[in-house]
Amino acid sequence: MGWQGMKGGGISSYNTMPGKKRWSWLVIAVLGLVLLSMLVPLAFLLGLHNGFHSVATSGYATEQRNSGSSKKDATLVSPLTKGGISSRVDGLLKNLEPSLPKDFKKHTIKKAENKTGIPVPTQVLKPPPKIPNDEVTTTVKFTGESEKTCELKFGSYCLWRQQHREKMKDFLVKKMKDQLYVARAYYPTIAKLQNQNQLSLEMKQNIQEFEKILSESSSDPELPPQVEKKLQKMEMTITKAKSHTVDCNNVDKKLRQLVDLTEDEANFHMKQSAFLYQLAVQTTPKSLHCLSMRLTVEYFKTSPIDADADLSEFLLNPDLLHYVIFSNNLLATSVVINSTVMHAKASKRQVFHVLTDKQSFFSMKMWFFTNNYKDAIVQVLNIEDLNLEGHDRSMWVPQELRISFLSGSRTEYISVFSHLHYALPKIFPTLKKIVVLDDDVVVQRDLSALWSLDMGWKVVGGLEVCAVKLGALKGYFGKESYNANSCILMSGLNVIDLVRWREKDVSKTYQSLLQQREREGGSTFIATMLSFEGLVIALDEEWMLSGLGHNYGLTKETINKAAVLHFNGNMKPWLELGIPSYKVYWRRFLNRDNRFLSDCNVNP
Repeated sequence: MGWQGMKGGGISSYNTMPGKKRWSWLVIAVLGLVLLSMLVPLAFLLGLHNGFHSVATSGYATEQRNSGSSKKDATLVSPLTKGGISSRVDGLLKNLEPSLPKDFKKHTIKKAENKTGIPVPTQVLKPPPKIPNDEVTTTVKFTGESEKTCELKFGSYCLWRQQHREKMKDFLVKKMKDQLYVARAYYPTIAKLQNQNQLSLEMKQNIQEFEKILSESSSDPELPPQVEKKLQKMEMTITKAKSHTVDCNNVDKKLRQLVDLTEDEANFHMKQSAFLYQLAVQTTPKSLHCLSMRLTVEYFKTSPIDADADLSEFLLNPDLLHYVIFSNNLLATSVVINSTVMHAKASKRQVFHVLTDKQSFFSMKMWFFTNNYKDAIVQVLNIEDLNLEGHDRSMWVPQELRISFLSGSRTEYISVFSHLHYALPKIFPTLKKIVVLDDDVVVQRDLSALWSLDMGWKVVGGLEVCAVKLGALKGYFGKESYNANSCILMSGLNVIDLVRWREKDVSKTYQSLLQQREREGGSTFIATMLSFEGLVIALDEEWMLSGLGHNYGLTKETINKAAVLHFNGNMKPWLELGIPSYKVYWRRFLNRDNRFLSDCNVNP
């Protein structure tokens, strides 16, 4: 009875609940489920966007800050306002594609737009734009003494260096020298340690082996086989030596000793290099010596007819254009004459007088007898056959003086007249005006205008070097009086008025200055600088460009403007030491088809 009452009462209370209220709860529950089903996909998208947006745009924001953009600018260009998501979100969705429906993106966008009323641009999931090729970064790893990785872009210096990188030809040699240097420093200390006889012997053997290899090899291809194993063996030996407790003072003393020895060795090699350089400069190349000997032999075999007697009318005619060259270099003299004739407007009026010594006389005669230079006349004179009493023949070719400044900023090469230049009025008594050319010049324009040059009461015309004035050479002067601000006359291209020379008696002035210098024991080249003091007319700089034998900084435009190129300096164009970029101006006037040049392998 009681049980039934309780039961009936429970049922009765449930049934007595209003029906309208029961249905309202059901409606709310259903609406909640429906709303939840709509918000979950949208929350998923918004959660992904908010979670990765800061990471995806961190580099971009940094770029904006670095470029000076304000915070407002960075917000305006954010992916939300542009209607696109970051590339990382797109990549994440792409990775999830196998586990998501194919129409996931389309369905999610459509559902979010229809249920929430928030318009979502159709470009939200569009793939990011491709990066242009010139912005693609590449990682390149360089191998060598020090391996490193550099981020490079197309056109950068890093890429240029990688493309033009040359393989070191002595990488292993340098590595062996470094290891030998360290082993020598540790060996004396290791040898004194007790119970380390085996390590000491091993180091000694390795050192001796390295010294022998390096004495025979200067580049990697010259090294013996299995050299890498020897390097590893030496490295292990050095590592063992470093692992022992040694007196650092001993190692330091040994290192200082090695430094001193290396410095002494470097000084020795530097002096030896300077000596060999001067020897190469002053020694006649083998090919040119062969050419001179072959021509001399040919001269005595054929005995060519001397035509100077038949040409005396031209050789003594003062109305023609007379050039004088002092030289014992056959090939250089030929280039001077050939380049002058090639640029002359009237070659038949040109007469060249070549003054040489007895040793080169016959080869010169044979060369100019067998080679023609248009209508020009070439006369070869032996200075030993000339009546030049009172004139010193010991220095008969133009001399070059190297002047180095104490600051070391530059070095100048000054060409000056020889002793025999002051005998020109005596050698050519019938001539009035001549042009003197050194054998290390190349002519690029017609020089006939020099004979119509108004020199006034001056005697010689030429290029003056004002970078070096007489005052800078005061240590070489004795008791002579001179103008310290006077520039130095340069030989190479000089026009000389022999009439004025004879009137001023320049030769006598020179002889008196020379005798005074000899009494005082000073340099004789000072006499040639003072003998023309006040008698020089400076030619325009476009007439001659000097420095092609030592100055690497001359531009092509400057070279082409000059009428005459002067290869003053040690690096003459007929030597291997000549500056390669300037040699082309000299070689173009060589007669390469000549059989004597081919036989002697003359190829400057």
